[in-house]
Amino acid sequence: MIELRDVHKAFGEREILRGVTLEIPAGQNTVIIGYSGTGKSVTLKCIIGLLRPDAGEVLVDGTAVGAMDREELAELRGRVGYVFQSAALFDSMTVAENIRLGLVRRGLDETTMQDRVAESLRVVDLDGAADKFPAELSGGMRKRVGVARAIALRPAYLLYDEPTTGLDPVTSAVMDQLMIRTRDLGVTGVIVTHDMRTAFSVGNRIAMLYEGKIRQAGPAPEMQRTDDPIVRQFIEGRPDTAPVPSRGAQS
Repeated sequence: MIELRDVHKAFGEREILRGVTLEIPAGQNTVIIGYSGTGKSVTLKCIIGLLRPDAGEVLVDGTAVGAMDREELAELRGRVGYVFQSAALFDSMTVAENIRLGLVRRGLDETTMQDRVAESLRVVDLDGAADKFPAELSGGMRKRVGVARAIALRPAYLLYDEPTTGLDPVTSAVMDQLMIRTRDLGVTGVIVTHDMRTAFSVGNRIAMLYEGKIRQAGPAPEMQRTDDPIVRQFIEGRPDTAPVPSRGAQS
């Protein structure tokens, strides 16, 4: 389980997270929704230790992330995979070489690495892409390689930052199915998205981040029936009360 307990994070005078408390149960996909600038990506980075909260705690399997040293953070990142919005692949490396990076750092033998690369590419339906370079792939395929790179490490958790942004509807649906597939393999997912179709397609639980706090969280069917006017307005995409993001807002 991942737990956030009264987490605060500011950048200069701009307060992004203002007391985020959220439990992310194991074995499910939890989707975090909210307006741009409310701190969704900041929340993910606090979970994996890329950012340290100014106050409050993030716990992964009962251990406080903020108290971890360099070696402990490296071990955490072996258990918690991160799928970046841009896929973050190295253009000068082939798909297989991109996936092998984390495996090399773990000191795995060559046979094991080859098996892991092939297995992860099968999971994301990219069996024939090992020797291709990122520039030869579509945007959706690059994102799937990002997922393959993460699952090659066999993480317990996968964090997805806007996995369907910039994708056409068909490719978005492919990504949705992939997030469901990884959950069914036993990986706990935390998914940040603006896409309500994706949120309710892949999410077991939905949490809305609003003004730096969790406005409401619960099972996806319950959130679809919510009476909360702010959550309802966001889910339905009505612009009448949408806040105007501040300049320099963090997503």
